[in-house]
Amino acid sequence: MYGMRLFLEANVTWLDLVALAFFVVAWVGYKLLAVRHGRNVPSLHTSMDGFRREWMVRMIERDNRMVDVNVMRNLTRSSQFFASITMLVLGALIALMGYVQQALQLVSDLPFTIKGSQPLLEIKILLLVIIFVYAFFKFSWAIRQLNFCSVLVGAAPRQPKENPEQYAPDINRIARIASYASVSFNNGLRAYYFALAALTWFLHPWLMIAATGWVVYVLYSREFRSKTLRALVDRDTSPTLES
Repeated sequence: MYGMRLFLEANVTWLDLVALAFFVVAWVGYKLLAVRHGRNVPSLHTSMDGFRREWMVRMIERDNRMVDVNVMRNLTRSSQFFASITMLVLGALIALMGYVQQALQLVSDLPFTIKGSQPLLEIKILLLVIIFVYAFFKFSWAIRQLNFCSVLVGAAPRQPKENPEQYAPDINRIARIASYASVSFNNGLRAYYFALAALTWFLHPWLMIAATGWVVYVLYSREFRSKTLRALVDRDTSPTLES
């Protein structure tokens, strides 16, 4: 109800609606594209899935699994860090809702900006709140999934090196949950990228459209065409002078 009232009172222009629609379609569309396209061509996520399973094969062979525990701990800390930062950002955005008039004056004084109404600025802030709430849920879910992986690592039996595939169900289960945790973390991190695009809406709708397209291009390039991906899939891993 609050969001509908804001839209009715904000006098939203057609360009704002186009920018917002393009933003939503680009985010959802890229997420679907990354999943479907990643099934047909190598991607960072699918390439790392193979290494995750290989990691679990090696883990089954070890008596001392402190290396595996430390890797899980480092992965969990990354999600915890972003979850904590996301809560701080949400607190700042909620506090900003109480200073909308001052923020509107500040934004209006910037060059190349379209002067909007106070309800429209509230909609823009609300969009950022929704994005970071989504990011927090993804990071917190990744933390729980990694905690599940830690328990499964501790519960996994030890198998001699000669026949580790006998415990393929245990290996596949842990690797699959680790992959799910990676997807959750990537979705949360992706929300930060799109939040940067949404932030440009404060300046101009056309800038938001351009920033959204740039974010999609960056995400696609890193996921499917990056040097890191080539290093993961190429057999020749000799170092080069390229950055």
